[in-house]
Amino acid sequence: MAKQTTQFQFFKSRHIPELMVLKAAMNDFSYDFHAHEEYAFGVTLSGRQDFFSGGQFHRSPPGNVILLNPEEAHDGQPGGDSTLGYVMVYVSPRQLEALFADTLGRESAGQFRSDETLMSDPALRQAILELARLVTCQVGSRIDQEHTLYQMAAGLVQRAGKFQPDGTSSRPDALLKRARDFILAHLEDDVSLDDISRAAHLSKYHFLRLFRQQSGMTPHQYVINCRINAARSALESGAGPNDVAFRYGFADLSHFNRRFKRIYGMTPHQYQRSVASYPRFLTCWKLSPMPWA
Repeated sequence: MAKQTTQFQFFKSRHIPELMVLKAAMNDFSYDFHAHEEYAFGVTLSGRQDFFSGGQFHRSPPGNVILLNPEEAHDGQPGGDSTLGYVMVYVSPRQLEALFADTLGRESAGQFRSDETLMSDPALRQAILELARLVTCQVGSRIDQEHTLYQMAAGLVQRAGKFQPDGTSSRPDALLKRARDFILAHLEDDVSLDDISRAAHLSKYHFLRLFRQQSGMTPHQYVINCRINAARSALESGAGPNDVAFRYGFADLSHFNRRFKRIYGMTPHQYQRSVASYPRFLTCWKLSPMPWA
């Protein structure tokens, strides 16, 4: 049985504010079902990465690339007895949409959504690992990071064969967007299921079925997820964990700690200290030779 070891390190880019890298090693931790506002590009380094996303259960061995679209619900845990090691790069949609447009030679491209979650793509894998290295080691310049992001965007467009932006919305999509917009506008309020379903112009029971079907989460899970994401931004801006907990409707700091840790692997205080202090205590990330390299 592998020794219990779980470590999470977050690194914010010095050059691109909406770019973050997570380096993780875990075998005694499982993520709650959640979703990120950003694109998430991952590479499994060791062990096996098991997770549920997009209505399917996935198993990612070392060398595989993982791509999660914005708002794509997922969980995650180590598979088997070996320690899971992986790196994840989080990039805001705004940052990538401009790169998608440049790749296509357009003024704008809209939001790209990949149909692939697991990929065996050496070029994309190398670009992700290189970007993670640039951020965690604080080497290179802004143009180095932007160039690597451009390589990632171009690789995705090429894999898709043709670019199909997520631009056309069906009526259910439009109604659920109203619900999501309402939730985001009232994160600090005590909203009810009735409030949200009314904002979507749907009956409560129809809304519940439709929301779960399209988002992969219940409305309650989605509200908590959005509050945690907003809380993370507030922590990065320097707000105290106690203030953040009460601002976003958590019963107390203990409740906030539990919810936050199930998604980010550490308490709000640990996360805030990690992001704020890592330039002073930076340990550069170096990859050992991999069998798939």
